[in-house]
Amino acid sequence: MVVPVAAEGEFAPLTLGPLQVPVPVVLAPMAGVTNYPYRTLCRRFGAGLYVSEMITARGFMEGNRLTRLLASTGEDESPRSVQVYGTEPRWVGEMVRALVDEGVDHVDMNFGCPVRKVTSSGGGSAIPLRPKLLGSIIRSAVDGAGDVPVTVKMRKGVDERRLSFMEGGRVAQGEGAVAVGLHARTASELYSGEADWNAIGELVAHLDVPVLGNGDIWECWDALRMMRATGCAGVIIGRGCLGRPWLFRELASVFRGEEPAPAPDLGQVVAIMREHAELLIEFFGAEHGMRQMRKWCSWYTIGFRGSARVRGRLVRVRSLETMLEVLGEMDLDEPFPMNALRAKRGKGGRTQKVSLPEGWCA
Repeated sequence: MVVPVAAEGEFAPLTLGPLQVPVPVVLAPMAGVTNYPYRTLCRRFGAGLYVSEMITARGFMEGNRLTRLLASTGEDESPRSVQVYGTEPRWVGEMVRALVDEGVDHVDMNFGCPVRKVTSSGGGSAIPLRPKLLGSIIRSAVDGAGDVPVTVKMRKGVDERRLSFMEGGRVAQGEGAVAVGLHARTASELYSGEADWNAIGELVAHLDVPVLGNGDIWECWDALRMMRATGCAGVIIGRGCLGRPWLFRELASVFRGEEPAPAPDLGQVVAIMREHAELLIEFFGAEHGMRQMRKWCSWYTIGFRGSARVRGRLVRVRSLETMLEVLGEMDLDEPFPMNALRAKRGKGGRTQKVSLPEGWCA
């Protein structure tokens, strides 16, 4: 893929109210992925905004232990960004106030989750189908946030017959959100097919606040293409960074007008995996930390010769020592397999019929 790096001054830093991010890059909130350990790793590779995984307002306010842990941070994390999920304005407002009291610098709101148990109870991607409810939730968050910027992330809609992103973007802007992120797929598409970047451009033309584009950014060059094609103010990186935290280094380079550094060889990838596992163990404890690491072993090694042979053992590892022992059987001098750059990581290509509460669209 031949794409020129950014020209000097072509792309501005990402401005979200009083918060300015040096490069227009945001780590997408992903359940089971964007916990503090992985955010720490990504932050070491590049300057961006690294958002927590989705935190449920009611669970947070009721003191659920795991919810509180996933919302937590370390002294080195700045700016601190948390994604809030909730269907009841009161709980959302109270959670945002509590987060602001803790020193959070940015609040993102999830109105794009396509998971059946979420939409069937009137949450996630179902909420923008009810603009008044959407507005009430956003207004409650903005009121609770005070001077802390609030952004919104959504999908195009439930399906192609029920698109909600234009009206949802207008409501979000009207209620005080400082930016709107759009995953350019519907909830029924999940992660299948190609993202509709044209929808991002339509939303950019429709709103005065910045629009952030999400969908099919597998390489740093995709980010440049998206921003040039749509006029969006920044990009949200999702599945493309799974097992590739150095993608943020590449993004920072091309936005500065520099060619990105070569991808790491397997030995360097293993060193990153070791650090990642150590961070997970420190955060979650040895047993749960290594359980978390199992899925990462597949993502980090995809495309390397011999990875299929050892994957069965990697997804069952129970200790850091065993993980390193298994990886040591591979050729650690092997260059990164370039054909793996666009290999699908995370959730695959199926579609779904979205489940909504009875009478939701009446």
